[in-house]
Amino acid sequence: MRERIILLSNLMAIFLAVVCVPLSFGQPDGTLRGTVKVQGADAPMHNATVLIIQLGRAARTDLEGVYIFEPVPPGTYDVVAHMHALTDERRTVEIPPGGTVTLDFELKLSPLRQEITVTASGHEETTFDTFQAVTTLDSLQLSAKNAFALGEVLDNQLGVAKRSFGPGSARPVLRGFDGDRVLILSDGLPTGTLSSQSGEHAEPIDAASLERVEIVKGPATLLYGSNAIGGVVNAVTEHHMLHEHPHTGLRGYVSSGVGSNNNSAGGSAGFEYGVKNWLLWGNGGRQVAGDYSSPLGRVENSNTRLSSGSMGFGWFGSRPFFSAGYAVQDGRFGVPFAGEFHHHDDSAEEGNLTHDHAQVDETFTWQNVRFNTGIRNLNSFLERFRLIGNFTRWIHRELEGQEIATTFDNKSLNYRGTFDQRVNRRLLGSFGFQGVHRNYSAVGEEALAPPVTQNGIAVFTLQEMDFERVRIQVGGRFDHTSYDPLGLPPRSFTGFSGAAGIRIGLWNHGALVTNYTRSYRSPALEELYNYGPHIGNLAFEIGNPGLVGEVGDGMDISLRHSSRSVRAQGNFFYYRLRNFVYMALTGETMHGLRVVNFDQADSRFRGVETSLDVALHPNFWINMGMDAVNAKLTQSDTPLPRIPPLRGRIGVDARYRGLSVKPELIMANAQDRIFPTETPTAGYSIVNLDTFYIIPKTHTAHVFTVTVFNLGNRLYRNHLSFIKDLAPEMGRGVRFNYTLRFF
Repeated sequence: MRERIILLSNLMAIFLAVVCVPLSFGQPDGTLRGTVKVQGADAPMHNATVLIIQLGRAARTDLEGVYIFEPVPPGTYDVVAHMHALTDERRTVEIPPGGTVTLDFELKLSPLRQEITVTASGHEETTFDTFQAVTTLDSLQLSAKNAFALGEVLDNQLGVAKRSFGPGSARPVLRGFDGDRVLILSDGLPTGTLSSQSGEHAEPIDAASLERVEIVKGPATLLYGSNAIGGVVNAVTEHHMLHEHPHTGLRGYVSSGVGSNNNSAGGSAGFEYGVKNWLLWGNGGRQVAGDYSSPLGRVENSNTRLSSGSMGFGWFGSRPFFSAGYAVQDGRFGVPFAGEFHHHDDSAEEGNLTHDHAQVDETFTWQNVRFNTGIRNLNSFLERFRLIGNFTRWIHRELEGQEIATTFDNKSLNYRGTFDQRVNRRLLGSFGFQGVHRNYSAVGEEALAPPVTQNGIAVFTLQEMDFERVRIQVGGRFDHTSYDPLGLPPRSFTGFSGAAGIRIGLWNHGALVTNYTRSYRSPALEELYNYGPHIGNLAFEIGNPGLVGEVGDGMDISLRHSSRSVRAQGNFFYYRLRNFVYMALTGETMHGLRVVNFDQADSRFRGVETSLDVALHPNFWINMGMDAVNAKLTQSDTPLPRIPPLRGRIGVDARYRGLSVKPELIMANAQDRIFPTETPTAGYSIVNLDTFYIIPKTHTAHVFTVTVFNLGNRLYRNHLSFIKDLAPEMGRGVRFNYTLRFF
């Protein structure tokens, strides 16, 4: 099998070489250059990002606010300048053969920002231009979150809900997909945590250290692997994913915040320092929170704490480059009510839980060593080769009182190589390979699976063809995954994922995007080998070593509009999954938990996401949105568990100079389409208020935020929470945060 994959990779490279070489010759290239300034100030903006949309190329301004692109193939392009909360509308420029064009920008504070993503296609582009539905949270939005877990940071974004066993374990759910079907990345590679395995496992995040978080909704298996069938969440830093050019001088941030309700507090700081071709960076932070209060009272053992830090260096030449870094996180969080399920009493009846139980906490240590190297400006049909890799160790302990009940140890090596083809007016593409080597083991009460060695290898390609108002994207990926469990027969899986999409410019500022995807997912380790009581999923799980791969066929349709006064999108998706892996009830109980078998059946997911932002005045916008998903097993017509209800929101964004005031009403319908093990959840409405005040300067930006959440102290429950019947969501509270960015 490995020989066949290598042969396929070589054939793919030869094919692309034959196709692309003729396209690399023609008229002489040109140059695009200009300056970026702050509106109203005759001063340059240092380290702003300038992006050529059609080429997927980005440059950053120097100390004089100057950017330059060379060489640029002749043609007409859309160009965007971007700097945190400052953004300008896109500008159109024509590059003549062999000519130099100057295009200057003045950035301003604006409710309408061009969201940038690098995750969707592997190169930077605006979310309006992507083939998939993408949401981006930039550093300004992240500065107001101050949350421990990734699910808390992303909750209530369009198409995103949170699954949790308390605030410390909140994990994002995309379009109803959870667990192993949602891939969490750090700078384009898997984080190496175990949050997909259990409802009480953590996916921690230090939001202040990130440039942005990108959410790609729908199958993203082509670039990132078979377990991205529901989508990808990528935490992006400047250091590892965006830097391939040096910058001189010092830049960084200092951030601090406090909050009521759970008495949260946190602070972090980071820096980058560049000298000639060298760059050095580092950051660190700590955040703590006590037990939170709901309208019914305090939820005991819901406290969290997280310490994090990283450091690294890089050298960036005119052609070769490399960087390396080390990062660590150490944390502890309480799991509310988990002790009530840890009685391990076979005679306990459902709903009759003992209250004489130990408190359950979880501690973890995450260590990551990363490298990034490559070469660019190859002057052939290839423009760049890039190789990234990381080694991650995740050690996770579940504590019952002061005793260690279970210890998990997950070590993984991930690597990814990408060949970017030389940019051409009509064709933009890449191809590459990806692999993983993983050793997993667990010891203790919830050591449900034996030690397992996992290996994976994949080859992929993604190609875009641009015909002005029409763009076409096609791609494919072969994945091979093998498991070698101690004392059990090994298993291996090989599958193909493919996609084809078309983007049509229907009118000025408007487009229709349609995608067909064929996705393949190998069964997860826990689905194959788990056996025993699993409190995190409230089930006695029996794995199935005979599972086969999931195969999905899906359609995504998106209608988008983005202008100076109206921004709108409507997304519809429909996926049919054959051999969908789910927990099938047996009707029995063991250790007080329902016994479930991992089984397979066909399923169907469909849903809609809409948003509409309208400017009644350049500084006064109305923002509206809605999302809904319906998922079931098709043969039995049984709803799948933990599917978010119909949700809607309406708010305003009022601005005066550097001040932004954003009240918002969030509404959720009752969820009574439920799996047999679930209870229904009532609908609710809550009011939140975000206030920002920004002071932008040439080399600094001061950001003050005040967030008031659940203003009416409404009692409500999250349908995706494992303990929703015991623990309502957080009551009224306020958070204050200050961030200084210097550049």
